[in-house]
Amino acid sequence: MRTSAAPIALCAILFICCLQASATVMITEICPDTWLKGEADEFFVITGGSLDRVIITDGEGSVRFPAGVRATKPLTCASRGEAYRTVHGVFPDYEWYDSSPAVPDLIRTGQFALGNSGDAVTVLVGGVEVQSVGWPDDVTCREGQVHVLEDGVWDRRPYFIGQSRFSPATYTGATVTAFASPDCSREVLAETLSSAGTSLLINVYEFTDAGIARYAADAAANGATVRVLLEGGPVGGIPDGQDGIARMLTGTGADVRIMTTTDDAHARYRFDHAKYVVADDDTVLVTTENFGASGFPEPGTAGNRGWGVVITHPGVAEYFTMVFEEDAAGGDIIRYTGSAEEPEEPRGTPRTAAFSPQTFAGATVTPVLAPDTADLIPAMIEEARVSVDIQQAYISDWAGGQENPYLAAAVRAAERGVRVRVILDSYWFNIEGEHDNDEMVASINARAAQDGLPMGARLARTAESDIVKVHTKGVIVDGETVLVSSVNWNEHSPSFNREAGVIIRHPGAGAYFTAVFEADWEDAGSATPPAAAAFANNDRLLRILAAAGMAALLAVYYAWRQRR
Repeated sequence: MRTSAAPIALCAILFICCLQASATVMITEICPDTWLKGEADEFFVITGGSLDRVIITDGEGSVRFPAGVRATKPLTCASRGEAYRTVHGVFPDYEWYDSSPAVPDLIRTGQFALGNSGDAVTVLVGGVEVQSVGWPDDVTCREGQVHVLEDGVWDRRPYFIGQSRFSPATYTGATVTAFASPDCSREVLAETLSSAGTSLLINVYEFTDAGIARYAADAAANGATVRVLLEGGPVGGIPDGQDGIARMLTGTGADVRIMTTTDDAHARYRFDHAKYVVADDDTVLVTTENFGASGFPEPGTAGNRGWGVVITHPGVAEYFTMVFEEDAAGGDIIRYTGSAEEPEEPRGTPRTAAFSPQTFAGATVTPVLAPDTADLIPAMIEEARVSVDIQQAYISDWAGGQENPYLAAAVRAAERGVRVRVILDSYWFNIEGEHDNDEMVASINARAAQDGLPMGARLARTAESDIVKVHTKGVIVDGETVLVSSVNWNEHSPSFNREAGVIIRHPGAGAYFTAVFEADWEDAGSATPPAAAAFANNDRLLRILAAAGMAALLAVYYAWRQRR
């Protein structure tokens, strides 16, 4: 029997068409659990070519596109367009329940809805499944989270409604001034703020020091436009003195605002924890410290160990200006006028400074933002060939006992033969729990001993060096690449907060911060200070004795406690 070639050829053509569609049509974003009650603004984004034969189904209902629609750009499809506009400020491309004549409708069959706790959506092309995404199997649903597909992987970074999507950028030829707290941070900040002549943008988690506020007021008196963005709900509430700072600054004409959940919008980030300044369109100060007496103490007095840099480069300034403008706009931003409360006028313990600011030309600078580009931090550590020095307020494991990916990158470096050193804070609230810095130091050292790794960790001996606590969030790679940032090494900070930092590539800057690190490393002495050893050994009696012996000192320091 002879078989006609025509039907076979036709089937082959149809099969090839389906394969081509399979390779291009896909859902690249989906948000099933929004901030709105009832999720009328839930949505997905689809990309690809012709959508004539495309059906999206959740197993109970389905939607398809009108004839002739092509996805020449990503198309946003929402449950109800009006609700979507309320949240996002713009209409979606399509809606599947008719709520606005301004939004074209998808053709819906049955009840199509994205379940919050568990559901799945399948993309069919010509009846052939080309994609399926389910939760919790493929993504872990959180309220407000938009699940994004990048390079075939879902949720490379947590992305929530309204958050930014800045890409990495690198700038060459920058001039960088490195400084350390408590030694010389105050004078650098004072010069940066008070000398601004046209504009001053300040984004900081907490602002409690009246003297620092006066530096910003000096800029306003010079004719600079001063804008300040603060976190509206820090841990423990608005700190003492900050209401007075806001009142003082607004009295000089400054525009002071906070990021917080409002009636109009949910806060985009768990905390706005960034700490940076942009002055006069060409200068950026990035630091690990809040604007308080411990972060920027008066010259010759004790304070936190922290790092900072001032970068002179118009491109870097433009980048951070874009970040500020994006973060300072939206329904979660409100004016903050403060109150008549007297701001902080502290006087610290006398201390002899060991470090002065140093300036270096020809640096390469890469901004780091969380959550946007936080993966640049472990990537930086992966580049290490000789050494990695890490100084952090604390390091903790991620949820479910998962290994911290930042620490994991450091361990992999040690496994390559790279010398790794870690300094963590030893202030009481960082060692009193069962899973704090003392246990982390012991764990790192035990692993290094077991596997024969060139890796060691120490708790800072802050009392010996008149440092209140270690608040640094810094890394030095190979003695010439430095991270200065606000990113704490827990899961929440890089994943859910707005954080900011920079990676500086310059041997001079590397040498500067290495000298600061070396001083703290030597001060730390043995891996585990005696008081911390009591905690690490889980000896209940020693815990009680140590706590009793330190009680008076801790009471003094308790009032100075700043958010990590």
